[in-house]
Order: sequence, then structure tokens, then C-alpha cells
Amino acid sequence: MKLNKIFSDQIPALNEKEEDLLHQVKNTRTTPRDQRFPSTNQSLHCWNRYNEWLICLKQTNGDDDKCQAYRQYAVSICPTDWTDGWDEAREDNTFYGVKN
Repeated sequence: MKLNKIFSDQIPALNEKEEDLLHQVKNTRTTPRDQRFPSTNQSLHCWNRYNEWLICLKQTNGDDDKCQAYRQYAVSICPTDWTDGWDEAREDNTFYGVKN
């Protein structure tokens, strides 16, 4: 099984933590291309993905497991400083996007 260019054909013996990390790497996906955001500047795409995650949480009564893909999309396209700041703003009830 060849994962990509950085992995060899044979994966060496891994401990449980390494297996978990490998699973995370293999299953991490970036957000798919969105026709609504054709330009190089993806800030609006980032903002919408973050709010789509919040809408999912709202619709599922805060079920993180059901909304994990939306969170991954937001985290994959948004700068960490932005998502961290928005997470903090949500905790402080000062977030100007989708409310809980």
C-alpha cells in the first residue's frame, strides 16, 4: 500500500500512538473546491466553512462527531489564528457569525 511519495511501499511496525497518527494523516482532507469562491483569495470561503460548521453544530445540538467534516474543512482552509480567535470569541459570546 503506497500512501504517497513520502511513504515507502512497506510501512514499518508502528506502536499504537504512531498507528493513530498515521490514521489521522491518511484521513485528513482539505475542503473541496467551491464554485462560489473562484478567486485566489479564500477568506470568504474560510468564513463560510467555519459558519457551516457552526450551523451543523446548531442543527445537531452540538454533536461534534456529526460535524467533524465541517470543522476539518474550516481548519484546512482558515489560518489557525482566525479559527482560534473565532473559537475564543464564541466562548466570550462576542462572535459576530452564527450564534449558538
